[in-house]
Amino acid sequence: MRWKVGILTASDKGARGEREDTSAQVIREMVEEELGGEIVEHRVVPDEKNEIMAALIEMSDYYNAHLILTSGGIGMAARDVTPEATREVVERLVPGIPEAIRHAAMPRNPHAMLSRSIAGVRGVCLIINLPGDPRGVHESLAAILNVLPHALSILSDNTAPFNEYF
Repeated sequence: MRWKVGILTASDKGARGEREDTSAQVIREMVEEELGGEIVEHRVVPDEKNEIMAALIEMSDYYNAHLILTSGGIGMAARDVTPEATREVVERLVPGIPEAIRHAAMPRNPHAMLSRSIAGVRGVCLIINLPGDPRGVHESLAAILNVLPHALSILSDNTAPFNEYF
């Protein structure tokens, strides 16, 4: 199956056209080359909770994305509101995904423990918060890419294959 993927970048400077969205390009390349996904929508919005929420809902409900990867807005600064916006639109959290990302990143960068990223499910769409910098995006996606086809299959089929651990 070719997964439909949305990319949402939360960046005040990016939304004003003052910064190139290089992280989205990393996401695009990894999704297309390693996941076999199709980018159905890419958007850059300012670090505003309501705008992030609206974009997530539109990508999930209108574009029927199976997966939405956000970039940026997961730090501790006052304007970093991507996790709060994501939490508002998802129905169920998937805490193991951001835990795996932080675990993979911490040996190289102990500051990874400060990431507030979350992952969750809205309908049949998996939404995952990634860092804003290209290197962090690449490392984060590399840490979870191998489990995404399984997760997306479970959501799209609405049936869980046999798994001896769960």
